[in-house]
Amino acid sequence: MQSLAVKNLKGKPVRTAVLVTLTALLALGVFAGTVIITSLRSGLGSLEDRLGAEIMVVPYEAATKKSFENIILQGSTGYFYMEDSLLEKVKEREGIGQLSVQLYLASTSSGCCSIPVQIIGFDPETDFTVQPWIKKSSTEPLGKLDIVVGSDLNAFVGDTLQFYGVDCRVAAKLDKTGTSFDTTVFTNMETIKEMTRASLERGLNSFKDIDPDKAVSCIMINTAEGYSPDEVLNDINLHVKKVKAVRTKEMISGVSDSLGGVSNVVGVLIGAVWVLGAVILLLAFAMSVNERKKEFAVLRVAGASRGKLARTVMSEALAVGITGSIIGIALGLIVMLPFAGAVEDALAMPYLLPPAASIIGIACAAAAAAIAAGMLAAAVSALRISRIDTGVILRGDN
Repeated sequence: MQSLAVKNLKGKPVRTAVLVTLTALLALGVFAGTVIITSLRSGLGSLEDRLGAEIMVVPYEAATKKSFENIILQGSTGYFYMEDSLLEKVKEREGIGQLSVQLYLASTSSGCCSIPVQIIGFDPETDFTVQPWIKKSSTEPLGKLDIVVGSDLNAFVGDTLQFYGVDCRVAAKLDKTGTSFDTTVFTNMETIKEMTRASLERGLNSFKDIDPDKAVSCIMINTAEGYSPDEVLNDINLHVKKVKAVRTKEMISGVSDSLGGVSNVVGVLIGAVWVLGAVILLLAFAMSVNERKKEFAVLRVAGASRGKLARTVMSEALAVGITGSIIGIALGLIVMLPFAGAVEDALAMPYLLPPAASIIGIACAAAAAAIAAGMLAAAVSALRISRIDTGVILRGDN
């Protein structure tokens, strides 16, 4: 009966093409939607890992501005500074476990890209947020004028990039994270201090009343054992003036809430697409069976059992489902993989494609969902076939 099913599909190419197209669109919708949800969740997880500290301490003035979160979470270029004397006051508070400082600098242009680049300087001796990530790409310590570039920057190991007239060597290129760090440059304090002095000479930076050689942008903190982040945070905010301590988890709570909203919407759309696709396939198979009632009646007279006719319809549905799913998922891969950056820009949220094994799993699940919808629709039609009155149909009294 499988060969008969194939012959039936080839005999009606237009009808078959419509069914395959419907199944392909269903598989495409389920696959693309699931990839988007998975990528958003991966991006958020990557952002949490990359922040790497429980508490960030920044100048109070900076924390009250929206640009603060834009710089930290969305990769907008910018900078803010405070005197390193405030660092000593923070160190004196109880509950401090790990502590390290970072210094921000925004380039107006660079040899690696046509847009401004955020530069982050860190202290290799105390850093616990950036270096664990860098070590995945390079185990060599950063020397003077060495930089590490994000995955989306058009620069590679060994290249020389210039920032404010300072020539820097690309020592490593980071793996994709799906966050703002993919367009960020990292370097040690010695190098960023030299860049900062060069920017001041060109009148492209401002420290107001702060000594550039004694400036820091933020303090990264992990609490000591036995202390909660909230206790340490409240203590710093109460006793250290001119700074604001914030929980990194609170910073990304807005992103997390947005992610939850987007995930819910996409999830509902996936469910709606599947239900709508199943209904359309049901109508398509029902129309197909209605048109072929005389054909089925002749087969019954020729000796085919009702069960064999039902299996023929189910075999046709399976063939259509497999073919349509392959086409739909192939289209999804063509759209989702090369244009992941465009999707990330459109959503304006951390977006990291899952690994190949996960994508294969999603593809298999989407194919199974599309095939199941077709088989369900075919099963209803097969039930109708089992109830047809052969004599009435052949007499034309249907």
